[in-house]
Amino acid sequence: MELIEILLSLPIWVDIGVSLFIFIFFLVLRKLFTKYVFKIILKIAKKSPTSFFTNIFIAFEKPLRWFFVFLGLYLAIVTLPYEHGYEELIIQIYRTLIIILITTGLYNLTAASSFLFENIGNRIHVEVDKILIPFLSKVLRFIVVALSLSVIAREWEFDINGFVAGLGLGGLALAFAAQEMIEDFFGGFIIMTEKPFTKGDWIKTKDVEGIVEEINFRSTRIRAFRQALVTVPNSTLANTAILNWSKMGKRQISFHLGVTLNTPKNKLHTFIKKIEELLRNHPEIDQETIFVHFDGFNKSSLDIFLYFFTKTTVWGEYLKVKEDINLKILGITQTEGISIAFPSRSIYIESKPKSKEDTTVELQN
Repeated sequence: MELIEILLSLPIWVDIGVSLFIFIFFLVLRKLFTKYVFKIILKIAKKSPTSFFTNIFIAFEKPLRWFFVFLGLYLAIVTLPYEHGYEELIIQIYRTLIIILITTGLYNLTAASSFLFENIGNRIHVEVDKILIPFLSKVLRFIVVALSLSVIAREWEFDINGFVAGLGLGGLALAFAAQEMIEDFFGGFIIMTEKPFTKGDWIKTKDVEGIVEEINFRSTRIRAFRQALVTVPNSTLANTAILNWSKMGKRQISFHLGVTLNTPKNKLHTFIKKIEELLRNHPEIDQETIFVHFDGFNKSSLDIFLYFFTKTTVWGEYLKVKEDINLKILGITQTEGISIAFPSRSIYIESKPKSKEDTTVELQN
């Protein structure tokens, strides 16, 4: 009893010292958690078959550190045996800080580099590219922050119904005013999900042809071959036919080769067979589809139809293969004595038979 009376008779600074001791204790506990406990939990989480728990612990690492600080501060304050009328306010502040910590963890979890987007791509077998990931991350982070602000506002007994209703009416008016922008936005979303093309692709539409340099949610920038930069609204691209040359597995070569009309049948047959043999043995020609046939009679030539594909789709390499084929075909024409036809016209002049009067005059002379 005497000890209790002595403690109760101690001055106010003893109570303050106890509160400081509680606060310092939680600071030390925070240090131990960061240095030892968290590392042990992280090692255990890494042994799991998925990275789900590991990413969650990493995202909530800093909020957990601050949780110890806020918990120690709260306990230190409520431990003081004095009533100041601020108890409810302290509890509100503490609950608000906890909401902020949870929001911070969820905000970190929805980062563009998060495992969430990788798992989404693996589950639905869709490659979520570098353009779509930042957008989804921003959308999720906006939702997290908006919900957090809503919860905090309710915690402090603010009426947000009128504010939300005002946002709804304002959003409707804004939607009507920015209809084209919204169409471009959804057009960009379609392009990024369906992926008819991506950065670096060579595409062609009815209005533009070139290399895609940048894709965002309002427009797509295409570098034309004359080096002009063309900006096309995504709503236009989403509603037009797009020819993506970069997605070709092979590249077509097709043309007619005309030889002179007086080419003998056996020479023409041998010439066709040698061209086909050339294509069948060429390492840069795709062997799946090769056609070399006598196609028909033209006004000044016998036409041979050639239809085949190169393995490469790169423009420069394609031109080199095409040149090599043309030169070798030219060599076959020289070897076989075949003449390439060119547009020509034959003119036949008929001589009229001489009359009897003309014959008599010639005899008299």
